[in-house]
Amino acid sequence: MSDAAARSAPPAGLTRPPAPDLARLGVAVIFISLSGPMIAATAAPALAIAFWRCLIGSGLTGVWVTIRRWSTLGALTRREIRLTVVAGLFLGLHFATWIPSLTLTTIAASTALVATQPIWAALIARATGVRIASRVWVGITIAFAGVIVLTGVDLSVDPQHLIGDGLALIGAVFSAAYVSVAERVRKTVDTSTMTFILYAISALTILPLVFVFGQELIGFDAQAWLLILAVTLGAQLLGHSMMTRVLSSTSATVVSLAILFEMPGATIVAAIWLGQMPPLALLPAAALILVGLVVVIRAADKGPAAATVTESSPI
Repeated sequence: MSDAAARSAPPAGLTRPPAPDLARLGVAVIFISLSGPMIAATAAPALAIAFWRCLIGSGLTGVWVTIRRWSTLGALTRREIRLTVVAGLFLGLHFATWIPSLTLTTIAASTALVATQPIWAALIARATGVRIASRVWVGITIAFAGVIVLTGVDLSVDPQHLIGDGLALIGAVFSAAYVSVAERVRKTVDTSTMTFILYAISALTILPLVFVFGQELIGFDAQAWLLILAVTLGAQLLGHSMMTRVLSSTSATVVSLAILFEMPGATIVAAIWLGQMPPLALLPAAALILVGLVVVIRAADKGPAAATVTESSPI
């Protein structure tokens, strides 16, 4: 949780990261890849998992802020607080849609679809007046072709999977909205201070949904609580916080490309740990999405939309 990640502009281009950051990226990708299978294996309601993940993440980050960054809270401007609250709202909605998708479709499909976040980030940038390079549109077309193929495969396997696919896509849109707002906060606010407030707002966003859908918040067995804690410590703190840290010395393009390894990583872990083998017809669709995303991220790195494509998912 480094101040540099929030205050320094990341270097441009596809340069090789320094060795320590390369190791951090490897650790982050491993923990992010584990999150989908771990959530799917947790015997607790999806929205409860999302709520506790955010609340525990805020609490643990809050300890650090209280000890080392307390003065930064009082120094926040109204604009910084407002943007952090908006980002937290989007992040909470991301968790509230993506995490339930893991129980309604395959982990391979869910992680592939939520990884389309850079596409939605580029479209949000276009809606705000940013020019989108022609190669970005090519990548978007390729990725959306993969999405269409994937949903067709899921429809043939189980029509209920389409609900999970839809939730994963909505989760990607909310993730893109979160990144588009959060990157503006990180320019002036250190990561730990931002995430302390961010995760708290996310938890408050999810809490009403827990009651609306009648899900339980407590009463889980010890294994479920351990998995929720593991997801929080792993994907949230050792995953995406580590990704944010390396942005101080590594280009956002490299970080985004690294996060795309979540797709094959989560699929392999789900197959080995949960015995969840995706239909073979789904693999070409996921490959199309992956290729399209690589084109989008690399093209955006060279154009004015580069700043909008930073982190692929805030899982």
